[in-house]
Amino acid sequence: MDSKRLETRKKKERRGHLPGPVKALWEAREVGTRGPKPALTAEAIALAAIAVADAEGLDAVSMQRIAREVKVTTMALYRYFASKDELVNRMIELAGGPVQKWDGAQAEWRERLRQWSHGCAAIYARHGWFLQAATARRRVMGPNELEWLDTALGALSTAGLNGTEQMNAFLVLIGHVRSHAEYSAGAAKGLSSEQWARITTELVQKHRERYDAVLRAIEAGAFAAPRGDGFAFGLECILEGIEALAARKKRSSRKRSQC
Repeated sequence: MDSKRLETRKKKERRGHLPGPVKALWEAREVGTRGPKPALTAEAIALAAIAVADAEGLDAVSMQRIAREVKVTTMALYRYFASKDELVNRMIELAGGPVQKWDGAQAEWRERLRQWSHGCAAIYARHGWFLQAATARRRVMGPNELEWLDTALGALSTAGLNGTEQMNAFLVLIGHVRSHAEYSAGAAKGLSSEQWARITTELVQKHRERYDAVLRAIEAGAFAAPRGDGFAFGLECILEGIEALAARKKRSSRKRSQC
């Protein structure tokens, strides 16, 4: 790109023009202005790409592969998406879908965040590629994804957190969701849970002087007993922490008002 064109682009962005990938996600791209309406749409292309990613992983998604799936040339596909990043952005938007919203009278903030977190986790469970796509690079969220954020921040605001605290708490929640997704993906490969527990127990018993705490946990049934839903356990710990923070803020506020 020559210096004149680069400067023109910078001026547009300073005036508030959206970058290309963001504009493609938030504004419908018109393909052709004359003749009959095309049968192919950006949404149909993204849905085809989601099907490929669900079956074979995100690395299988390329402009050439998706063009074959929707039976057009690769060049024709570029009329809808300027790059693979734009296509992946639309895949994230469609796979995530719109968020369920709750009226304040219908559910208190803890229940709203509980349902929100389980809803997020379900997306990652349905689409094994979603974690890689969502975390591969910093990007501007689409309308649906931003609505998920808005819903979480709304519940955290009801809990009594300020803006910075809301965002930090959101990052903890989405980090828990993504950590669980990563763990679940890894658990489907390699050793079974029974094999892992048996081998680890043998190693700890052999080197008991080095792993005293692990040994005591094993002897208390940590590996033998069903561990239950680790995701739900972690989520409740986070929610209790948020509630404790909100309660501490209220106590502090009351003390200041009494002074």
